[in-house]
Amino acid sequence: MKLFIKEHSLLLVLQIIQFITILGIYWLDGYRNTAPALYAIFLGFFFLGCYLLYQYYSRRSFYQRLSNPLESLDDSFQKTEQTPVSEAFNKLLRNQYKYYQQQIKTAEHRQEEHLKFMDQWVHQMKTPLSVIELTARNLDEPESSYIREETERMKTGLNTILYMARLRTIEQDFHVKPVVLSKIVNEVNQENKRFYIRNQVYPQLQEIKEGIVVETDEKWLFFMLSQLVNNAVKYSAGKSKKLIISLYEKDKEAVLEVTDFGVGIPDTDKARIFHPFYTGENGRKFRESTGMGLYLTKEAAEHLGHRIELDSEVYEGTTFRIIFASSQNLTSV
Repeated sequence: MKLFIKEHSLLLVLQIIQFITILGIYWLDGYRNTAPALYAIFLGFFFLGCYLLYQYYSRRSFYQRLSNPLESLDDSFQKTEQTPVSEAFNKLLRNQYKYYQQQIKTAEHRQEEHLKFMDQWVHQMKTPLSVIELTARNLDEPESSYIREETERMKTGLNTILYMARLRTIEQDFHVKPVVLSKIVNEVNQENKRFYIRNQVYPQLQEIKEGIVVETDEKWLFFMLSQLVNNAVKYSAGKSKKLIISLYEKDKEAVLEVTDFGVGIPDTDKARIFHPFYTGENGRKFRESTGMGLYLTKEAAEHLGHRIELDSEVYEGTTFRIIFASSQNLTSV
């Protein structure tokens, strides 16, 4: 109704000006009989009102459609009255819908090609890195350690790129199955063994309840735990030599907890550490930070139905928890 009034407001004003102008002309010409003049004004407004009522009720669906936002693109195919303006509007929406569909398909195709390229490129880069790492073993120290340290950093960066690309299609990428938490922890510790030694930070596994099994994606959980461990070691190096990984159940939920005793996270950064590319105060001090590790961890956990919790005190340490499904999905082995 508001849209209809706005559209015809100028017509109403023009009609009023027209009536006043005609009456003014007759008045100046000496015709001073007000009764016929008022009757003429009444008839004019009566016919104008009938015209406006006909216009509104014949195009009511059209105005309602213009006033209400579309809930989906499929709503573009809704039909209105068979008036020229309505039919032209429906045709415009259909053409716009087809155009957007073509643009979306083109963008999806380009994105798929980009993801395939990123996936292939990352795997291709891992091969020369492995060759460099094997070659470095035959070199004398400390050159050998320096080269292998840099190759490990490059591998970590390549994995981050790969998982960032996969995050866009994570619904098709993950495979949920029963996973033994202690097995994943041991695999992550084995993978990062040299990283622990180089930074002189050593993990301790505290399996408060043994054999906890959760429903998750093994590959993504490995990545999430690796990111938490990598951050814990990086921000503990030179301050503490201990890193605790705990497995337990609380309130019928399985919990995987990573605790370090490093620099901690300032209160001003806690609300934004899961934002993409946000490095925070510690990230500016430790320039290796990309700001993507915790973001990917958070996004993957949410897609898998897990929760991430954080406790941290500056100069005392940080604890990250991955909380899994309720106990009805848990078993013990």
